[in-house]
Amino acid sequence: MDKKKYQDYIDERADVICDASDKIWGYAELSLQEYKSCELYCDILRKEGFEVECPVAGIETAFKASYGSGRPVIGILAEYDALSGLSQKAAATHREEIVKGGNGHGCGHNMLGAGSMGAAFAVKKYLEDKPEGSGTVIFFGCPGEEGGASKAFMARDGVWKDLDCAITWHPSALTYVDSGTCNSCIQTEYAFKGIASHAAGSPEYGRSALDALELMNIGVNFLREHMPDEARIHYAITDGGGASPNVVQPHAQVLYMVRSVLVKDALKLQERVDRIANGAALMTDTKVVKKFIDGCSNLVPNRTLQELLYRNLEEVGAPRFDDKDRELAAELVESYEVKHEGMPEGLKIRDEKIKEYVMEASENGTKPLNDFVVPYEYSDVREPGSTDVGDVSWLTPTAQIYVTCFAANSPGHSWQNVSCGNSSIGHKGLLTAAKVLCGAAIDMFEDHSIIDAARAEFAKAAKDGYVCPVPADAKPVISGELIEVD
Repeated sequence: MDKKKYQDYIDERADVICDASDKIWGYAELSLQEYKSCELYCDILRKEGFEVECPVAGIETAFKASYGSGRPVIGILAEYDALSGLSQKAAATHREEIVKGGNGHGCGHNMLGAGSMGAAFAVKKYLEDKPEGSGTVIFFGCPGEEGGASKAFMARDGVWKDLDCAITWHPSALTYVDSGTCNSCIQTEYAFKGIASHAAGSPEYGRSALDALELMNIGVNFLREHMPDEARIHYAITDGGGASPNVVQPHAQVLYMVRSVLVKDALKLQERVDRIANGAALMTDTKVVKKFIDGCSNLVPNRTLQELLYRNLEEVGAPRFDDKDRELAAELVESYEVKHEGMPEGLKIRDEKIKEYVMEASENGTKPLNDFVVPYEYSDVREPGSTDVGDVSWLTPTAQIYVTCFAANSPGHSWQNVSCGNSSIGHKGLLTAAKVLCGAAIDMFEDHSIIDAARAEFAKAAKDGYVCPVPADAKPVISGELIEVD
């Protein structure tokens, strides 16, 4: 079986794939609002011969595109939401907004979705050459990764249960196979309602929602001393009640994020935060209403799939950049407000030989564009952040890679990332990712023992069972919108 034939097909369709990435880069739609991006993908995929279903799990901007029949069933995941305040001119070396205060793809999800789509194209081409019933590929459009956790809602509704395996990728400043795990996470918004009154003339008639919010924050800050070391709690005030200090604030709102290793532990901590909110309302004679925003689970690592992805990453190699790419990256590195040297940021390696290799290949962390593959190291290290890929990994064996699409040590969620996301650097990175995912999927279709091993490993790792962080009655919502309190 000539796997390279299908990986080369990705180069043949590079114009379509990269054009989709660039258009979505231009749309720059926020979480759960990716209407143009979703429509673009669905149109392209229908024309390519995929059977497209939209919406999925009640999420208007989620879709699934299927091709083939029979087993195995391999899922390829995509994301396409942007971030606020990061509008930026493409391939520019200085801060230059296109839209004042507009959105931008600071996490590279425009490339993530397009690269995954490229892999789906090639796997479909492979299945066309196989007998009917040889297997199925499903390309999943997963909106709202930055705020919405669509994969967790899809997990609650059973979307992942029929997959044999799932694979995905993410743009990065390095090329490597992801390993280790992360925290689970729950986001909840609390809205307080008080009574407006003249703050000087009749303060006794007022009931301050802002007082309640501040007391809640103080209570949670005292809670920090009495929660597990690995847990985290963050908050952002989304409504301060107005701009007039001589008015007792009748409304106020805060968004909380509670993290812990396992969902069950995050839920216990969340209950304590809820009680603090209720106590703050009681102390101030106000009302409080909470709204679930989203939640996601920790990752379940799968060594079998990680090793498979690494074999394909070695075969394909890191993106091949040219002098123009390196010049752009070097100028972007010069634009960083905080310079970095040493081990490239984001890597937590224990093996000394791998450390030596990476330090040499990155020129002690000073190389402006990392054009090498980091050797694979299985890890059980827990990162403090969270991703809704974790919810997929609790229901089917899942693994992902990172591929260089950004200048070295590029700050996460930065204008520099946006600049690279519509450039030759980004295009080369996403096409490389597509080839790796395609190769890994074809290997699984050709050798079912890989899937058997991955699923046997998964059965042991996820034996305690999936605890969904999303309540049965919850609906995807956009955070920051004001909550009505009766």
